[in-house]
Amino acid sequence: MDTVRSLGLDADGRNVIHDRRNLIRYINLKLAALGHELPTDASNRDFLAVAHDLLANHREQARLLSGHLCPADQRIQDFLDLHLAGERLVGAVRLPAHTFVLDRHGLARELSLPVGGDELAGPALSSYRIHQGILHNPRNDRRTTQGVFHVAQGGLPIPNDKLAVPKHVFGNLLHHAMRPPGEDLRLPFAAAGAQPVELFVSLLLRPLVRPAIPGVSQAKTMEVRLFAPGSLVSNLDFVESIFGNAGDPSLPANDAALDTGRWTGHTGCVILAPHLTKLTKKELGLPHVDQADERQRRDGMCWSRPDEPYNGGSPFKIACRTADGIMVTILADNYYGYCKKEVKTQITFSANLSGGCEEEHAGGAIAFASFNLGEEFHGSNDTVLSRGHSFAENCERYAGTLFDVNADGYGVDRAYPDVLYMPESVRIELAKSRVTWVHDGVERSLPLRPANTIVHPSGYKVRLEKHPGAPTWRLVGTVAEGVYCHKPCTVSGGGKSEISKSINDAMLYGPIFIADVERDLVAVARIFDYDYSTRFLPHIHPDYARRPSRPVLDPKRSLGSVIKLLTPSPSEFTPEYNAWLASIPPDIRALAFIIKRFYRPEWGEDWRTHFSVDIVNGQSGHEFKYRGRKLVGSYLRVGRLEGSWRTFKLRQDFIAAMKVPTEDDISVSAVVPSDLLPGLNREHCGDSVKIVANCEYRFFQRPDDAIHRGYDKQAEADMANPGLFASNYQALTLQDDREIVEDAIGFSLFTEPMRARLSGALADKAPYVLSSAHPRIVDGKITKNPRYLQVRPDLVNHREKHVAEIGARLFRRLRMDVPVVFPVHAVLPGRRNNPPEPEQGIRELAVYGPLHYQELPELFVDLIA
Repeated sequence: MDTVRSLGLDADGRNVIHDRRNLIRYINLKLAALGHELPTDASNRDFLAVAHDLLANHREQARLLSGHLCPADQRIQDFLDLHLAGERLVGAVRLPAHTFVLDRHGLARELSLPVGGDELAGPALSSYRIHQGILHNPRNDRRTTQGVFHVAQGGLPIPNDKLAVPKHVFGNLLHHAMRPPGEDLRLPFAAAGAQPVELFVSLLLRPLVRPAIPGVSQAKTMEVRLFAPGSLVSNLDFVESIFGNAGDPSLPANDAALDTGRWTGHTGCVILAPHLTKLTKKELGLPHVDQADERQRRDGMCWSRPDEPYNGGSPFKIACRTADGIMVTILADNYYGYCKKEVKTQITFSANLSGGCEEEHAGGAIAFASFNLGEEFHGSNDTVLSRGHSFAENCERYAGTLFDVNADGYGVDRAYPDVLYMPESVRIELAKSRVTWVHDGVERSLPLRPANTIVHPSGYKVRLEKHPGAPTWRLVGTVAEGVYCHKPCTVSGGGKSEISKSINDAMLYGPIFIADVERDLVAVARIFDYDYSTRFLPHIHPDYARRPSRPVLDPKRSLGSVIKLLTPSPSEFTPEYNAWLASIPPDIRALAFIIKRFYRPEWGEDWRTHFSVDIVNGQSGHEFKYRGRKLVGSYLRVGRLEGSWRTFKLRQDFIAAMKVPTEDDISVSAVVPSDLLPGLNREHCGDSVKIVANCEYRFFQRPDDAIHRGYDKQAEADMANPGLFASNYQALTLQDDREIVEDAIGFSLFTEPMRARLSGALADKAPYVLSSAHPRIVDGKITKNPRYLQVRPDLVNHREKHVAEIGARLFRRLRMDVPVVFPVHAVLPGRRNNPPEPEQGIRELAVYGPLHYQELPELFVDLIA
């Protein structure tokens, strides 16, 4: 795929900022070929003059082929002719033969605003050229679903919760959809000219329907054609940015019928026609209520007054689909989300007819557990060497392809030189800031740098990381194999997006306070000195004569083991022991965990002298310190309560998992036998596995938390980048921007990328700029639906994806010609998680967080409910 032409992305996943001069020249050429010559500058006039005869020849050919349709459109037209044959219609139903074809990404965005202007306001849409991209605010800031889904009769069965529409009424709606009023057809690009340009704009998509199965089958796609009146060209900009522009549909290279290996054989068509809400039921051919059948009366497909509007005058969508494999949908709305959801629906249609695959409304990520290694890492540790991996083995398998071997006996990644492959003798010491290993009997070393990722022969990764809330550094280890978490959920708000995001943005860092240092440390000492040999119930009591119970501070007892040790368990521990645990105050228990985290074996029993508080005004202070430096605690933010953050203390060594985001809304999947995939880790797979692929290249994100400056760091970074497409935000003027920047305290709360964007817009005197903390105001209230398009993270973060794959490759001992496959390991049920709305009498709609453990009986009750 040519990502620049199809998606407007360069090789590094960054938005391409097209040369506007060249785009404008190309647009003028295409408009002239369609018979619309616009006033332009001298260079464009000279260019068009040179092309005069070529354009005249093109127009003559178009006149001779006035009824000719491209192959995809002809398939749709043939279907409509056959399906509507014999129906009494108000007029002909024919797709537009001459449209402005969006044959590359970027044209639709340039067409969305006047060529020489930065804004355009209309009754349905207000658009702005902002410093970092484009902003569109439609009349309706969010979609409604009541009475929206209509399905034409005469095709596949219609679900009972959808509105059934007579076939001839669908035909009449289609007839009117092809005849929008002139103002709807007006192209924003030419809005400043004396003569408006009125036309349809069209787009070809090839969305994914079945994922590629390495070594088994290639990916399958369907074809979808979209038609929009010129004023709604921004909707096609939105859709092509998500699914990719498939090029000019008239060219044989883009004809799906000639791509038999990758085409599912199914065709979709989406037509935007918001003007249909002004039609009446009577003129569309619906019966009077007296002649209507029972379902028509239930669905409102009849009229009692001649002027009664169809669907009450509210937006709707109507679909016509049959087993022939063609689906035609009319959208009587300009809300962006409808366009995306309709492509999703058509992907579902194709997947269901194809069989062997399915479309899923899902979120997901591959999560790699990470750990705070403290100040040292030893490559000879049994945990990472348990499978007998060796650097010599890796050199034999990967040298010259994955990495190059240095003379000092370590490997350097060929794609990312800061990824280093070390022998199993590697030792990393934070105190010395060195990475050491033995090669040819001689100790070698390198400086320990935060930019490097050290890869153990087993695929285990180690990196140096600064604590985000303290002046200290730590070694972080990440496992070689991740867990693919797949969260299908049929409703919005079920946690699909959250699962792919790092939890780091939801964390706060602050000092650790204790009430009374002497008293509290005495209480901790009692925990350390307790006799734990009597804690178990008789039927599971270990033989402590052979192996005594390990003390809390024993180096062989991990912090996780201590947490389990101090957590009540009626099924394992005696009532007396559980009662003793319940008597320990939570702050004392937390203090014990902190001391265990920092404890060093060489201290012996003298651990108290390493922890202290300052003396303040002659009295012991309350800020807890380790070796004289402040300790910083990590706290997880879980919503707000009466204007304050609701937080929970995390264990002192907590490290968020390293995630590779894989899904965020529209996915397709297939289940295949495990035996067909040679690159699987069979320990984590059954007889069959689910393979999932994302259908989208950009995600339509709703950054609710970005209204709190500095909270959603990823959203602020995304929305500060050039090439942004956003909706439902305030178009901040130069004066608005100045007031934000000059508010030193409030401005400092933004992350650096957003501060740089707002400052840059002020310096450039940009007419408009967008702030992540300033959603649009609708009816005097902040909209609940601010949106922007985020480039899919795995297209941007190539290095993180590469490191994840090489870890699994080394662990599984896969040759370079064998693909690394990550099948689904965990399917996580989703529940909508809405806050209460007391003014409307709505309670919380869920008590579960994005992840929630359920025993199987409870889970199955939930699934069938």
